[in-house]
Amino acid sequence: MALPLLPLSVEELCQSEKISKMGTLKVSNSLCRFSKILVICMVAFSLVDSSYCVCEFEAIFNFGDSNSDTGGFHTAFPAQPGPYGMTYFKKPVGRASDGRLILDFLAEGLGLAHLSPYLESIGSDYSHGANFASSASTVIPPIASFFLSGLSPFSLSIQLSQIKQFKARVDELHQTGTISSSGRSSGTKIPSSPDIFKKAIYMFYIGQNDLTSKIAATGSIDGVRDSFPQIVSQINDAIKELYALGARTFMVFNLGPVGCYPGYLVELPHASSFDFDEFGCMISYQNVVNYYNKLLKWTLSQTRERLADVSLIHVDTHSALLELFHHPTLYGFKYATKTCCGYGGGDHNFHPKILCGNVLASACAEPQEYVSWDGIHFTEAANKIVAHAILNGSLFDPPFPLHERCDLQPIG
Repeated sequence: MALPLLPLSVEELCQSEKISKMGTLKVSNSLCRFSKILVICMVAFSLVDSSYCVCEFEAIFNFGDSNSDTGGFHTAFPAQPGPYGMTYFKKPVGRASDGRLILDFLAEGLGLAHLSPYLESIGSDYSHGANFASSASTVIPPIASFFLSGLSPFSLSIQLSQIKQFKARVDELHQTGTISSSGRSSGTKIPSSPDIFKKAIYMFYIGQNDLTSKIAATGSIDGVRDSFPQIVSQINDAIKELYALGARTFMVFNLGPVGCYPGYLVELPHASSFDFDEFGCMISYQNVVNYYNKLLKWTLSQTRERLADVSLIHVDTHSALLELFHHPTLYGFKYATKTCCGYGGGDHNFHPKILCGNVLASACAEPQEYVSWDGIHFTEAANKIVAHAILNGSLFDPPFPLHERCDLQPIG
């Protein structure tokens, strides 16, 4: 049985067997206990006064791609079309979803406001952190321009340079006293103290575009593993550089099960019909991602042993997302590998030349029934479930008592 998250009905799940298209899904006692505990925790969260929050972590600094970009890419390359943002924000806000991302929910859970993109020049609030993520970003810098490669120029190394510049500027403003009592400088709200960089969680959610762009460029999955050591090494080096600047708490998200993503099921090459498992996911891609995730986890464990007083946490989002693809109905979804916003209908509702946002594409009426939003990214409903699993600590390696260090807030 895969990782349990949050069934739609715990009592129904524990008292009966769920029948899926692929056969009978037997539910273990541990799953029932886990689910009941999670529901109790969620109820407890809902009773907490949201105006009161004590947390050791006063900020989040995030590095990533479209999985965690809160508007950076579309600040640099405007503008994002509808129906993106339709569920929560009621308009496009630069997020690759119908609503909030996992990062948004994590910020809410920590009692923080949603992160402003680093590149946003108007109305930004950096008092609780900043988001350096950019859609289409890679770990390894692209060798061609965005207009040729489709990859963002804001690779991980650029994002790392941006936070160094940001920190240096914050330090300078505090040293010179050119900051108001409200924490504002030139109309932008910045951290009230340079100490915030030591009291922040540094998150990494990046690497997916390195994998898929290489496959798209070569037309084959063969040899893609050769680039993994370089990708993991550069993430690891970024962690070490931030550690030298005072960072002490890191959360590194692994790669999701891209072999199940509707867009990749349609667009990426695959060997034959025998490459699909019982859930309709491509086995070859699942194997490649598993290999990468094991390498990432092992590398982080080695770094953890070498760095003093560091919390370096591997976040297994892969297991959580895979559970949603394998057993969508347990979590209230009707469709796993079918896209909500797309074109073409059929099993996946995805056309590589008519993407979500195209005038010919359209969004489903009920995004909460879908795991996949646009074939590559997730609906707000799916993101919320994964965020719950992160906040309750079930995806952490090694275990990290987040609930003991923060009065976690309800995520709506």
